[in-house]
Amino acid sequence: MKPADNDIKKAFRQLEIPEPSETAKNKAVRKATDEFVKINITGAKKTKGFQEFLRRMGKIFQTLITMKGEPIMTQRQFATLGIMVIAFGLILSIGPQVFYSSKTVVDKAGPQSHQTAEIDRELPDGRQPGNAKNDKPETTVLPSKEQTAAQKTKDFLADTKTEMHKNVPGEMRQEEPLAVMQAPAPSSEKAAGKGYTAMLSEMASGSVRGRRALESDDGYGYPSLEYYQDAGRDKFAVITLNPVRLAGEEPVSTFSIDVDTASYAFVRRQLNSGLLPQKDAVRVEELINYFDYDYPVPQDRVQPFQPTVALYPTPWNSNTKLLHIGIKGYDIVPTGKPRSNLVFLLDISGSMNSPDKLPLLKNSFAMLVDSLSPDDTVAIVVYAGASGTVLEPTKVKEKGKILASLDKLSAGGSTAGGEGIRLAYTLAEMNFDEEAVNRVILATDGDFNVGITNQNELKSFIERKRATGIFLSVLGFGQGNYNDALMQALAQNGNGNAAYIDNLNEARKVLVDEACSTLFTIAKDVKIQIEFNPARVHDYRLIGYETRLLKREDFNNDKVDAGDVGSGHTVTAIYEITPVESGKKLIDDLRYRKTPQKPKVDAGDEYAFLKIRYKLPGEDASKLIAIPVTTEQEFDTIAKTPEDMRFAAAVAAFGQVLRNAQYTGDFSYDDILQLAEPARGRDQFGYRTEFLNLVRLAKTAKAM
Repeated sequence: MKPADNDIKKAFRQLEIPEPSETAKNKAVRKATDEFVKINITGAKKTKGFQEFLRRMGKIFQTLITMKGEPIMTQRQFATLGIMVIAFGLILSIGPQVFYSSKTVVDKAGPQSHQTAEIDRELPDGRQPGNAKNDKPETTVLPSKEQTAAQKTKDFLADTKTEMHKNVPGEMRQEEPLAVMQAPAPSSEKAAGKGYTAMLSEMASGSVRGRRALESDDGYGYPSLEYYQDAGRDKFAVITLNPVRLAGEEPVSTFSIDVDTASYAFVRRQLNSGLLPQKDAVRVEELINYFDYDYPVPQDRVQPFQPTVALYPTPWNSNTKLLHIGIKGYDIVPTGKPRSNLVFLLDISGSMNSPDKLPLLKNSFAMLVDSLSPDDTVAIVVYAGASGTVLEPTKVKEKGKILASLDKLSAGGSTAGGEGIRLAYTLAEMNFDEEAVNRVILATDGDFNVGITNQNELKSFIERKRATGIFLSVLGFGQGNYNDALMQALAQNGNGNAAYIDNLNEARKVLVDEACSTLFTIAKDVKIQIEFNPARVHDYRLIGYETRLLKREDFNNDKVDAGDVGSGHTVTAIYEITPVESGKKLIDDLRYRKTPQKPKVDAGDEYAFLKIRYKLPGEDASKLIAIPVTTEQEFDTIAKTPEDMRFAAAVAAFGQVLRNAQYTGDFSYDDILQLAEPARGRDQFGYRTEFLNLVRLAKTAKAM
C-alpha cells in the first residue's frame, strides 16, 4: 500500500538532520568553481599560453588573499579583473600617443622624410610650417612604441577605407593630408597605406585640418574623413578705379575688350551665402557683360562687328551722361561650326576634393561633351603632384569612353599646374588641326603650389604658345582658396576667356548655351579707342576695364595682345562723361590754362570719335572700324532709353555700389531695383530676374 503524501511530509519533519561540515562545503564550492573556470574561461581542461597563465595567477591570488581562511574571489573573478587592469594600462600608454601627441607620425617613405618641424606653431592660413610648395606637414622621428601604435591605427583606417585611390594613375598618387580621404582606394595594400600617413600626421600634430578630423566623428568614435576645406585665401588682383580725366588734357582713352564673366558668378555665390564680396572680386565690366544684349548682328564675318552707340542721362548723377558702346560678334550658324580639337586640362589635386570642385567639374565637362559634334576630338590631361594623360585624343563619337575617363577621376596630391599646362599644350600641338579650333580648357581652383608657380613665367609660356594657334580658356571652381588673379592672367595671355562655375546652371550657360562664344573665336586682339571732343566733353571716366587699359600707342601696334570675341558674343563698355555746359564738373578748370586750340575739323555735333581694331582668326594684320558719336545718338531722358541700355546701367551701378565707389553718390540698392525691374525685357533664361534677387540679397548681406 502506497503511503499518503501527508505521512511522508510528517516523517521528514520528525527526522533529525546533522549539521553540515563547513570543510566539506568549502571543498565542494572550490571544486565547482574550478570546473566552471576550466569550461567557460579556458575552454578545455588542458590550457595553454596566456589563458593558462591567467588561470594559474587567479588560483595563486585566490589562495594567497583570503578572508578568515577562505578566498574572497573566485578564479573567474580574478581572471576578469586581471584582463581589465591590463586593458586599462594599454589605453593609458598608447591612446594619448596616437591621437593627442604633439609630434607627427613618421612616414614609411624612408630617411628622406626624417626632418624636424616646429609642429606646435600654425601659419596664419591654418597650415603647419613646412614645405609651402607641397603643402605637406613636415615629419619627425618618433619612438618605436609611438610608431607602432600609429601604424596600427593607419592599418585600421586602411582596412575600413578599401576603395581609396583605385582610379588614380600610379604616377599621380600623392601623400596629401585629408584632401584624398574621399577618393577610391588603390588596388594594392602597399599603395593603400600611403594615403593615410600624412592624415595621421595632421591629426597627431593638432593642425587645423587634423582637428577637423578629430572633432567630428562617424558616430562610433572614429574620426570622420572630411572634404578639403579652406577659408579666406581667395586671391584677386588689386584694382585701382579708373580716375576722372580731363578731355582737354587726355582726350584719348584706349582699352582691350573683355568678355570674361568670372566675377559675376563669384559675386553671386558670395551673395547667396549671405556675404558681401571683397572689393577686388567685383569687376564691373564682367558684371555688365554677363548678360546678353540685343545689339544688331553683322551679316558678314569679314567685318564681324556693328557698333551700337548711345548717350543718355546718368541715373546716379543728373549732371553727367553715359556714353554706351555695344558690339555683337558675327554669329556662326550651327552648320558652319568648325571642328574642335580640345584638351581638357583638369586639376585633381587635394584642394579639389570638395563637392563644389571636382564633382561639379566632372558634371560640367560631361555637359560639354554632350554638346560637341561626333567628329570633334577630346583629350584629357590631369595634374596633381605630377601631370599625366588620362585620355589620348579621342573622337566624340566614342562618347562613352570619354565620359568613363571623366568619371574615374578622384582628388589627391599637391598642385603641379604648370607641368599640366606644358603637357596639355604638347598634346594639343601633336594633334594640331589647321581646319579646327585648337583649344586647351583649364579647370582648376588656381592653387598651383609645385612645379612652375611663378605667374610671370606661366604668362610668358602661354604667350609663346599663343603664336601656335592654340588658345586657352580657364574655368574656376570652388572658394576659400580660389586664385582668380592667376586665372585672369592666364586667360588674358592665352587669347581665351575666364569663367567661374559655381553650379550646374552656370556650367550649362558657359559650356552649352554659350558654347559657340566660348570656343569659336571670330575676332582676336580687339581694341577700342575713343577720342573725346573737348568742345563738348569736359571730363570723362571709363567704368570698369581697369585691368584692360592700354597705352595710346598700343592701339595701332598689332604686336600688342588684346581681348578676343567669340561667335555671337556681346561686349559692352560705358563711359560717364561731363558735358562742358554742366553746372557741376568733377574737375575745375585751371586758372592759368591756355585757350585750347581750335579743332582741325568742325565737330560741333560730335561728342567723341570711336575706333575699333581687330584681327580675323589666322591673320596678323588688324582691320579698323571708325564712327563718330554725335547728338543724333543722344536720348534726353532715361525713360526713352532702350531697355537693354537701362538694364546695363543698373548693373553698372550695382557693381560700383558693391565696391563702395565714390562716383555713385547716394544711389542705393532700392534705386537700382527701381531702374532694373522695368528693363528686364524677355529674360528667356531668368538671368535678369536672378540679378534683381542678388540686389535684394546685397541689402542684407554681411561683410566678410
